[in-house]
Amino acid sequence: MQKDEDTVRQERVVEARARNISHNVRCTECGSQSIEDSQADVAILLRKLIRDEIRAGKSDKDIYKKLEDDFGETVLYAPKFDLQTAALWLSPVLIAAAAGGLWAYQKHRQRTNVHIMALNLVRGVPLTPKEKETMLDVLTPPPSENITPWWRR
Repeated sequence: MQKDEDTVRQERVVEARARNISHNVRCTECGSQSIEDSQADVAILLRKLIRDEIRAGKSDKDIYKKLEDDFGETVLYAPKFDLQTAALWLSPVLIAAAAGGLWAYQKHRQRTNVHIMALNLVRGVPLTPKEKETMLDVLTPPPSENITPWWRR
């Protein structure tokens, strides 16, 4: 009785590990499904191969390595980080950094606009209407001449 329970427990462990590995391996025939979800002949054979490898005592890392050696790196859903995949992994960070830099530059430009700073200084000073009109004419930036930003074109 104890031996049957151990066998059942060991089969559950094998099944759980096999499902975990199968969810991370792409079906070579379907391409968009994992071998766990696919019913293609190749996927069925790969699931059997994975279970056999687990029963043989191989670690998950060894199984992933074998699959990668046999079918190439594209069979794994999570490619490893190396020079070939660096652009893929780093592109979100680079895009976010560029957007942050652009935003900071825009904010810096808004704060250092000479016309706005001068208008803010003049607003608190008592001036005659003629002086005020002259100052506003001099300090008000010229209207943009139908120049639209590149993102609104």
